[in-house]
Amino acid sequence: MDLKSKIILISGPTASGKTNFAVKLAKKINGEIINADSMQVYKELKILTARPSKNEKKNIKHHLYGFQSVKKIFSTGSWLKLTIKKIKEVQRKNKTPILVGGTGLYFKALTDGLVTIPNIPKKIRLQIRNLQKKIGQRKFYKMLVKFDPLSKSKINSNDSQRTVRAYEIKKYTKKSLFEWFDKTKPNFQRNQFIKFYIDFPRSELINRINKRVDKMFDKGAIREVKIFLKLKARKENSSHKVIGIREISEFIENYKDLEETKDRIAIKTRQYAKRQSTWARRYMNDWNKIDLNRVNFSDLKKIINNNLF
Repeated sequence: MDLKSKIILISGPTASGKTNFAVKLAKKINGEIINADSMQVYKELKILTARPSKNEKKNIKHHLYGFQSVKKIFSTGSWLKLTIKKIKEVQRKNKTPILVGGTGLYFKALTDGLVTIPNIPKKIRLQIRNLQKKIGQRKFYKMLVKFDPLSKSKINSNDSQRTVRAYEIKKYTKKSLFEWFDKTKPNFQRNQFIKFYIDFPRSELINRINKRVDKMFDKGAIREVKIFLKLKARKENSSHKVIGIREISEFIENYKDLEETKDRIAIKTRQYAKRQSTWARRYMNDWNKIDLNRVNFSDLKKIINNNLF
């Protein structure tokens, strides 16, 4: 199996230097970059989502960045469908696809396959959500475990979103969410993937996050949020989850001062980076961990060559 038939995956916490690393690697191995970040798909949010710059995209083809309106819903399934198509396009050009991003669920969908569960009627979903709100997460989780014992060891008792989702799936389909998982097949062979996870020391990552927040404001983050607010995207759309939207909105409405706004964004970004690291420890323990301060491309070449067979 040669390099052109491989798919390189690069992940890591936010602000860890994934994009810069991917561009350098793409130049070395004749690759093209495909976005694997759920927030960098939005065309109206370039600054807050830290999309690759014009300079970074200069000599390397980038795909699936900034093409989706913040007013539209964009799911993991939508991303996977487009990404499979792009991977095949890149491979047809005899180039190596390099997927880069911090959305762990995207990578899991690509490597393990995405569960295709029937659409659950809105009425049933609403009933279950109302029940969860009425009795509280603690009691609702106990109900789920009794109703679907497979959930007990696989869903955290504090994870209300997954608890509700698991309950509604079992209720409507009569099958556990995890029975659906077992039936899922990936679109590519496991040995096609070469996986890198950028592992940064926590103190250094915090410093990088703080610098990134300052740069965002220098580049025009406030103006970007003002434009976003005028578009009136629905609150349930994922675009509202972009870190900085809420904080800058409150600054614009004079609820907070500028330095406090920056601090809040930095704190929220650090919390997000921590969640990404937690996900990686659970689902990416077989990825090649790399420290960008120490790694050199001859080391990477050895890792890649070892994965060619």
